[in-house]
Amino acid sequence: MSTPLSRLVALLDVEEIEVDLYRGANTDAGWERVYGGQVVAQALAAAQRTVPDDRPVHSLHSYFIRPGEPRIPILYKVDRERDGASFTTRRVTAIQHGRAIFSLAASFQIVEPGLSHQDSLPAVKGPDGLLNEAELHTLAGDRVPEPFRTAWAERDRPFEFRSVERHNPFNPKPTEPISHNWFRADGEVPEGQALRAAMFAYATDMTLLDTCILPHGISWTDPKLQSASLDHAIWFHHQPDPSAWHLYDQSSPAASGGRGLNIGKIFRQDGLLVATVVQEGLIRYRNGG
Repeated sequence: MSTPLSRLVALLDVEEIEVDLYRGANTDAGWERVYGGQVVAQALAAAQRTVPDDRPVHSLHSYFIRPGEPRIPILYKVDRERDGASFTTRRVTAIQHGRAIFSLAASFQIVEPGLSHQDSLPAVKGPDGLLNEAELHTLAGDRVPEPFRTAWAERDRPFEFRSVERHNPFNPKPTEPISHNWFRADGEVPEGQALRAAMFAYATDMTLLDTCILPHGISWTDPKLQSASLDHAIWFHHQPDPSAWHLYDQSSPAASGGRGLNIGKIFRQDGLLVATVVQEGLIRYRNGG
């Protein structure tokens, strides 16, 4: 039986069509553009195909160049920039209609011991007892306006997200640019560290961009708001396990020039800091504000 999680796993199984050239499928989710986290994850999956298994990804930096068209596949061209004694570097270009829509640089490293320290897990409520997106939708009922009602109810959710603060996107109020969301894969996660890293990367684009609009009392549902991810960077401090609960500790230190900067620290429930994410997004409000 097909599930949102199994469909995600299939999306990340990019097809090799030539040496260092891969093809990624798209979902038929009815979106106007491809979800950014999908392109990040598929580009990482393509890069990982050219790297030995004993060198997990430790960082990636990417730029969204053009909106992806969801009705056609995406080609991923991998450039093998460096194969060193400890580090491997790959650059990936995502292509549609002969034009680059996205670029990614990723670095991989052999596993080795080293000095260690980290920030502490924030003192917030755990995931137990919090409502997920589907439950919040049911609770909101007819208060959710069209066209968001159908799209929100029917969209694939390979990851379950539970918000600590429960910001209401349909009745936004100005608040601090801070947000905490628990998340984990909604189903059994297959083995394979490369796949798990790509799945984790897919999830990191969810909810992060919302953080920088919180102080302005604006919601992503506002038709006057034009928003999109501009870039996306991840530092993997430890190898991730998407099946475990993680806290996405999100903040926005600044917004200006129609752009908002967002920082996310991702902690495993036991307190281990697994990854740090930084993203700048377009937040162009077309009627003042």
